[in-house]
Amino acid sequence: MSQKNIFIQKNHLLVVLLGTLVSLLSFNAGAANKTVATVNGKAIDQRTFDIYVEHRKRKDPKFDATKNRETLIQELVNRELMYQDALKNKLDKQKDVKFQLQQQRIDLLIKYAIQKTIQSKPLTDEELKKEYERRVKSANITEYKARHILLKDEEKAKEIIKELDDDKDFIELAKENSTGPTGKTGGDLGWFNARQMVPEFSKAVATMKKGTYTKTPVKTKFGWHVIKLEDTRKMEPPKFEDIKQQIRVIMQNKLLQEYLLNLRKKAKIKISKK
Repeated sequence: MSQKNIFIQKNHLLVVLLGTLVSLLSFNAGAANKTVATVNGKAIDQRTFDIYVEHRKRKDPKFDATKNRETLIQELVNRELMYQDALKNKLDKQKDVKFQLQQQRIDLLIKYAIQKTIQSKPLTDEELKKEYERRVKSANITEYKARHILLKDEEKAKEIIKELDDDKDFIELAKENSTGPTGKTGGDLGWFNARQMVPEFSKAVATMKKGTYTKTPVKTKFGWHVIKLEDTRKMEPPKFEDIKQQIRVIMQNKLLQEYLLNLRKKAKIKISKK
């Protein structure tokens, strides 16, 4: 797990519920909007062409719109022909189609509501830096280097601890007794951070001093552990510029959460029983 991923945790926020938050294209409504083609009297304008180009570039960033202009126009002509034929056959009047069109309209309006909310409070670099510093201060960026002996029952774990009390070698005991995959390497877990281990294991390690082993067995879903902490170190937090955009997204998501919570407070919501 990278330091950046440790520092910025994944957030299940509003945008997850609404789908991926996309950047909506904004165009100058007053700008000249020339016609690129006409199909049965219906104009396909430059704005439609530009939107279609951006759609293609999102799929293929290297796409050359200038070189493929004629191909794109022909694709838009085909698109318009099929649209006109669908209307002619009254497909928009079919019940399931009407429902899907309604859902797409709702999704589009929600995306613009999200965009409006985010734009209502632009984030300054100063605000982003302040949030970054708060996270650096509160983040647990300690790494641990430890070994463990994994056993199937508590009594056997207690016996191992007694042998350690009698100055038996931890590595040799791990090789002889550990049921885990690290047994053959003397229980070596290498360097890890707390989030990489199950909670019970991480909690035990966090309270230990370097060079000591657990005096009571630690129970996890994998079995009973005897743990030896060999060393600790502090990781350097990622640089502000490296995670600036991630901080921005997190703060924007917080703004969206507040927006939604405010809407829910004002709304009358009734959940129907099954």
